[in-house]
Amino acid sequence: MAELKPYRGNYYLWQYIPSTEAAGVFAALFILGTLYLVWKITRTRAYFCTVFIIGGIFEIIGYCARAAAKYKTDVLIPYVIQSVLILIAPALFAASIYMVLGRVIRGVHAEFRSVIPVKWLTPIFVSGDVVSFVIQASGAGIMVTGDSMKTGENIILGGLIIQVIMFGLFVIVAGIFHSRIRQWPTAPFLENRAKWEGIMVMLYTVSVFIFVRSIFRVIEYAMGQDGYLLKHEWTLYVFDAALMLGVVVAFAYQFPSGLTKNIVKDEENVDRELTNRDESH
Repeated sequence: MAELKPYRGNYYLWQYIPSTEAAGVFAALFILGTLYLVWKITRTRAYFCTVFIIGGIFEIIGYCARAAAKYKTDVLIPYVIQSVLILIAPALFAASIYMVLGRVIRGVHAEFRSVIPVKWLTPIFVSGDVVSFVIQASGAGIMVTGDSMKTGENIILGGLIIQVIMFGLFVIVAGIFHSRIRQWPTAPFLENRAKWEGIMVMLYTVSVFIFVRSIFRVIEYAMGQDGYLLKHEWTLYVFDAALMLGVVVAFAYQFPSGLTKNIVKDEENVDRELTNRDESH
């Protein structure tokens, strides 16, 4: 029978006995979603999405470790694996999402509609994401040892706040671009409007999911080890696992294929068509 055991002395790694069933279900679902995306990426050669796959693999390993921890609540390795990988996986999803927006803007030849120069857009957001990733991973590494738990929690909190800020800015930048391209559409955008609109809706959807999850994590770590969120397992599955699975499903459903090659007219033709549109009005 499973029981909650101390790691050493009176220090407990877990606040509850982790559910093998719940972790197993989500591990299986992440496996299915990740395998489908591997197939899509290989088929469409959208290799810029590879980092998204790594995020999916982190989720799989993380939940497999949780599933194995039910009868090993006093063993450090499963706890460390699930704690770190589930925490940082969304940062890898975010990196792919940031790259998609830049490719969409270039794909519709609307660099002049972006509030941030496109050549800087992806580097800015991905750099912020990397900083958030490193900070969270460092904090998790410190926290799981139990030696400086409060310090680790504060470091993770800082990384999560950076992630929230970057996502908030990203949604604003994406929203401004979307509004402008709708008001002043380019020829490539009009030629395949349904596709571009679908990708933008997907970006908003996954951004909201990751944003909400990050807010949950901020509150969780702000409340600390004695807080309700860290003491009740259901909160992790509702506000993290389910939302991140939603990110995988949304990304797979509206997969950003066709952004690796030039599928629209050259800039000269686009400019000519825009000029003709302006003259007709």
